[in-house]
Amino acid sequence: MAGHGTDGHPHGADRLCDAGDRVYSRAVRRGRLPRRDAERVPCLLELALLHPDPDDMDWLVPTAPQEVMTRLLRGMYDEVSASQRRVGSAVTAFEWYAGLGRQVHAPPVAAEGPAIRVLDGLARIQAAMDEATQACTTEVLTVQPGGIRREAELSEGLHRATALRGRGVRMRDLYTHVARHGHGLLSYLELMGDAVEARTLDEVIERLILFDRTVAFIPANSDRTMALELRHPGLVEYLGTVFERLWRLALPLTAPLPDTGIEGISHREQSIAALLAEGHQDAVIAERLGISVRTCRAHIARLSETLGAASRTQLGVRIAQTGLDGPRGPSVTLPGRGSPNGR
Repeated sequence: MAGHGTDGHPHGADRLCDAGDRVYSRAVRRGRLPRRDAERVPCLLELALLHPDPDDMDWLVPTAPQEVMTRLLRGMYDEVSASQRRVGSAVTAFEWYAGLGRQVHAPPVAAEGPAIRVLDGLARIQAAMDEATQACTTEVLTVQPGGIRREAELSEGLHRATALRGRGVRMRDLYTHVARHGHGLLSYLELMGDAVEARTLDEVIERLILFDRTVAFIPANSDRTMALELRHPGLVEYLGTVFERLWRLALPLTAPLPDTGIEGISHREQSIAALLAEGHQDAVIAERLGISVRTCRAHIARLSETLGAASRTQLGVRIAQTGLDGPRGPSVTLPGRGSPNGR
């Protein structure tokens, strides 16, 4: 019976407020009381503990306490019966679901853990990487985008690389061509000796670290404060295949970059020209090649000067005319230098 009453008297007949207790007790003792005496306790009327005297509407008479007790007991009985019915329904449902569960064979859980795990925070990422390093016995494949590798980044992973080298693990690293200009990387490779082989490309995919073709780590957000630990065999195999195809296309770090065949245009500027022809903005080109936007624009300015372009639109035309927007042949003549397209 709880839940009846007004905002000022939110209670049931089983727990009257102090004012209601006093007024109802007085009404029982006297047999009735003036209506005005109950104005401050409207709960007594709402709970049917007081009701108008049919002989005089200005007076209120109380409901007999015995009747109130009977009403309370009946309400309690109804609530208990309803609870029992709900418990019975829950038990029946539980038994039904349990029976279904016995018919389903749960897929085996890999001993290594879940197929995909989100690592939130640098501390968790480093701990997972250290664990994978300790378990690694054969090879580590990595893709390292972002251009020149900072000494702090190289130092951070040096303890893992040293531990792997000590166990005879083979390491292969992919970088962008820009990384060739970093002294830190050259020192790192000299320190690691034959344990590490490095190659470079114009562009690489996002960061990837793959241990023994069983567990891979990739970034889960742009600032690399979250990572995904992947153990699903299909995903790991796919990433390993991607790495191998990039590896075949890449150039050994000790090999020189191919000559463009165009006087005054470097290999990096050829890469920038191809990306400009695809319609990419300066910032996107810089990110993909691992250089700063300022450096990228300096190369674009040299391209414009070398190709004799006075605007970005004209530069695009010159890039197409010289074949810098795609696979190149053995030789190209620049516009303005003997070409019939020169101006």
